[in-house]
Amino acid sequence: MEVLYGLHPVEEALRAGKRRFDHVLVARERRDERVERLVAACRAAGVPVRTEAREQLTTVAQTPAHQGVVALVRPQEFLDIEDLYAPDASKTSGTGAGGARLVLALDGVEDPQNLGALLRVADGAGVDGVVLTERRSAPLSAVAVKASAGAGEHLRIARVVNLVRALEELKRQNLWIVGLDERGACDYDQFDLTGDVVLVLGREGAGLHDLVRRTCDHLLRIPMAGGVSSLNVAAAGAVVLYEAARQRRSGARAIGAGRAASKPGKQKGLGS
Repeated sequence: MEVLYGLHPVEEALRAGKRRFDHVLVARERRDERVERLVAACRAAGVPVRTEAREQLTTVAQTPAHQGVVALVRPQEFLDIEDLYAPDASKTSGTGAGGARLVLALDGVEDPQNLGALLRVADGAGVDGVVLTERRSAPLSAVAVKASAGAGEHLRIARVVNLVRALEELKRQNLWIVGLDERGACDYDQFDLTGDVVLVLGREGAGLHDLVRRTCDHLLRIPMAGGVSSLNVAAAGAVVLYEAARQRRSGARAIGAGRAASKPGKQKGLGS
């Protein structure tokens, strides 16, 4: 069993219906409308609820930041890369079901807070799926789920052994691989992100691995006006993913890059 803690993560896991709950613990000291609604939702779903002292919840969650709610659940099941080939049919806005696909791939993001923040942004921006690596990356732990405010429960997440191989498979499905790198040749807001795109973000500090960088069809940069050369990976991901969402909502065409699908016979990365 895994532990989830915090009101939002437990609420969203319950609402998503993807996890099997064993039981939910509620702090005896907390009595308010939000907790009462959660308890009612648990009972409606047939999930047992137990009342315990706050100290007991802290022991189970191994942190006092549980907000008086802790759940014991089955681990989240990850998808295969093939499950991300098609758009997410559950999306009703943003990129939209049946529209161009937008996938987020993380190349070794190791901080669970960054992972959680990126999952929250991905859900908000209408991403169709997320690709994580099995090694040298943060697990989808209770810390990451808490940082995502439960958004990870609503995302299609695939975990792969070899990211480069997964990116090559996505290329063969006519998705363009676009990496974010401070040495990129094009500013992120000057690139057309309305087509079928995989956005690849690198690890904290070091960025993309060399082989992953060489696998990308395009490298984009975020121009920096201050003294530092780059943003935190979660902040950078938010900037670019919401630019993609903006372009897709408005149908805007980016200046200078051209639509990726406009020259399929001559462009790199479409498996042609």
